[in-house]
Amino acid sequence: MKLDLNCDLGEGEPLARTQALMQHITSASVACGGHAGDLHSMEACVRLAKEFGVRLGAHPGPWIRRNLGRGKIELTATGLELLILQQVGALEQIARAHGVKLHHIKLHGALYHATERSEALARGYVLAVAHRWPRARIYALSGGRVAHVAHRAGVPVWEEIFADRGYRDDGTLVPRGKPGALVTQPRAAAARLRTFLKGHRLESVSGALLRLRAHTVCVHADTPDATAIARAVARVIGA
Repeated sequence: MKLDLNCDLGEGEPLARTQALMQHITSASVACGGHAGDLHSMEACVRLAKEFGVRLGAHPGPWIRRNLGRGKIELTATGLELLILQQVGALEQIARAHGVKLHHIKLHGALYHATERSEALARGYVLAVAHRWPRARIYALSGGRVAHVAHRAGVPVWEEIFADRGYRDDGTLVPRGKPGALVTQPRAAAARLRTFLKGHRLESVSGALLRLRAHTVCVHADTPDATAIARAVARVIGA
């Protein structure tokens, strides 16, 4: 299977950047009112995804705009399910009005990492998606807890690697703000994808080679030079 190239969009980036990124990616994960996004940005992203033939996904995040919803949070499985129902449901309504189907759901920032730390949150998330959106895929960290729970539950999951983020030796991401957290050079991002395609391995910040599975690779819209990174990665993977 050819790698999908996804990007988190509608997070306050200029519309011109959203449009530029849509020309290189194959799926978009759209912020739906939690950590970022509003009705206007969601509708703009849906229209652009339809125009460029990009798969549309929901990107629910914590109800925290500070620091773009990144960092640690406290959340119950019930609270997470309600958050997902509200945010994904909002995007789905807009998508339906434009004749666009919801392809996937990918948690953002604090939610993405909270479900990796907690078995209860991971299970609650996966079962909520299976119940509410049985045809949608989950995008989840390669080799992580959510992917394992989804596989075990028979829920479609595309495991994700990151072109623009650094990895620790345990396969988790280097926290933002720490040395090596971001990959900002298009050539460096493209090179690591070439390495992955040859042997399904990515290099950690310490130089260790991590063996990972992936259906999709992510570039963040707020990474410096994001459009050039997406363009370079798309060329490598033939997106």
